[in-house]
Amino acid sequence: MADNNEKQMLLVAFLQASNCSNYTGSWRHPETAPEFLDLRFYQDIAETLERGKFHLVFIDDRLAMPSRLGDSFAEAVENGVRVVKLDLVPIITAMGLATQHLGLGATYSTTYYSPFHVARLFASLDHFTQGRVAWNVVTSLNDSEAQNFGVSEHQGHDDRYDVADEFMRAAFDLWDSWEDGAVLLDKDSGRFADASKVHRVDHEGEYFQVRGPLTVPRPPQGHPVLVQAGQSERGRQFASRWGDLLFVIYPTPEACKAYRDDLRGRAESEGRDPESVKVAPAVYVVVDETEEKAAEKLRQIEDLAERVDSLALLSEVFNYDFSQHPVDQPLSDETLASMTGLRGFLDRVIQLSGTKNPSVNDFIQWSGRGTLRELPLFTGTPALVADQMEAWFQAGACDGFVLAATHMPGAYRDFVDLVVPELQRRGLFRSDYTPGTLRDNLGLARP
Repeated sequence: MADNNEKQMLLVAFLQASNCSNYTGSWRHPETAPEFLDLRFYQDIAETLERGKFHLVFIDDRLAMPSRLGDSFAEAVENGVRVVKLDLVPIITAMGLATQHLGLGATYSTTYYSPFHVARLFASLDHFTQGRVAWNVVTSLNDSEAQNFGVSEHQGHDDRYDVADEFMRAAFDLWDSWEDGAVLLDKDSGRFADASKVHRVDHEGEYFQVRGPLTVPRPPQGHPVLVQAGQSERGRQFASRWGDLLFVIYPTPEACKAYRDDLRGRAESEGRDPESVKVAPAVYVVVDETEEKAAEKLRQIEDLAERVDSLALLSEVFNYDFSQHPVDQPLSDETLASMTGLRGFLDRVIQLSGTKNPSVNDFIQWSGRGTLRELPLFTGTPALVADQMEAWFQAGACDGFVLAATHMPGAYRDFVDLVVPELQRRGLFRSDYTPGTLRDNLGLARP
């Protein structure tokens, strides 16, 4: 069947520059490669994803190891709970050198970096990769990150988004400080660039002062693709204003469709084309040639999770030490109000548990943090997995999916070898890349 970009899904891979994937138990899998400190490990994954015609791989990040549980990092270190956090720039640079078409995304915080630094970094990477770069915009999570940057406490949830809004305005101005065509390289006349097409920024805001111009000419994509994961009310305001690709977690297609409809409406009210907002839920996929083999593979993967994984990650994401409470004790309104991490995650736990005062056990059960229950799970034969993905996609719940790995690099290889051909056979996924930039491949206009 011929490619039809309007009716075909986007495929994105989610990666950690860590000893494990976002499924913490993945490092315990007998087939997970131990070379996470070797650039070739990441290049291998990139080559596999490009073979599968994935649109993008993006790498998550935190600026501290999990250390909120018991006010210590010891449990996390002993159990390998995402304690390794490698710098992302050399990794996506190496992945870019190993590929020609795959989009490459890195996570950077608007709370602990400056607009000039981030704008210059992503403009440079966009040039080096011929327009394949994405920035996963985050506001960071907790006090552990703050303390690594000389700040005693992390900012409040909504305050972080206020800072992030101003950060984005300054970054956009910096990327636009060079007009297209400003660089002349006219050796005969001696003119390197047209100074009338290079502009000061002179941003004077509440949080940032940036004079400009940027020291890098305008990126090939105009602005790098912006990935965002805002699900709280304030997060949705931010995502609808700035996000191109919205990475979300929802347990059902109905819930995901409600979010997608809401974000598209909000984007339109911001003066944006709703088609420019792409929504992709994160999912796990466990697939094999028969249902029996897939079920056995799933059992093996589920057995990798440990209770400490959930508690360490919950304490990290909510900026709160869950070890303070008996696991069955409902948490008070004051305790819940003191959690300053991901607000959308807290809303999800309250909604799914059916109580406004969930216990620690409720948080473990309904967040699914550290287990395969954290994300929708598609499992079975390639045809059955494709059926589940097609049902979400055709229902208008999403524009595509973010594949999270249960083990590395095997989860990516299984999907590319088994599921991608089935999606292509059904006309649900493309057979080749679109010439041009990552924006071209995502169907996004150049700013």
